[in-house]
Amino acid sequence: MRIERLGAVRPVLALGIGNPSRGDDAIGPLLIEALADVQARGGLPDVALLADDQLLPEHVLDLRGRALVIFADAAASGPAPFALRPVVPATRFAHATHTSSPGELLALMASLYGTPPRAWVLAIRGFRFTLGDPLSPRARANLDSATDWLVQWDCRPPGPGPLDVGGSGSMPRSP
Repeated sequence: MRIERLGAVRPVLALGIGNPSRGDDAIGPLLIEALADVQARGGLPDVALLADDQLLPEHVLDLRGRALVIFADAAASGPAPFALRPVVPATRFAHATHTSSPGELLALMASLYGTPPRAWVLAIRGFRFTLGDPLSPRARANLDSATDWLVQWDCRPPGPGPLDVGGSGSMPRSP
């Protein structure tokens, strides 16, 4: 699902990854839908939105001209509601045609076009991933927390390091 309008490339890309037919795996695409709703109300004007079932080598074209990329995906383990980790280009990447990791995508970007954008993985905690399951209530709450946090920060994470937002609810506040 592509939600970017034609014209100048927006400096930030939010790329939601996940299969909407597999319960909480829908978190990435649902985050993109929520951010699209924010844009419909005039927010996040510098953010391009894209959702797909998986990362593909072709997504390197979507990275061109960006200053920052947020890869949003469901996490089967890890802190709830979410964790944020910087992505570095992989030192090696598989030349697969059907799937890539964020680090592999950055490495491919670097090899084809030069310096890749800064990138983060937003791992939103999910719980049920069975084909045909709906989004679980706990995953919905985590998705809502991640959406609110991203909107608060205008999709630009603070600082260079990782961030775990655990059950304490303590989140860095916007400047």
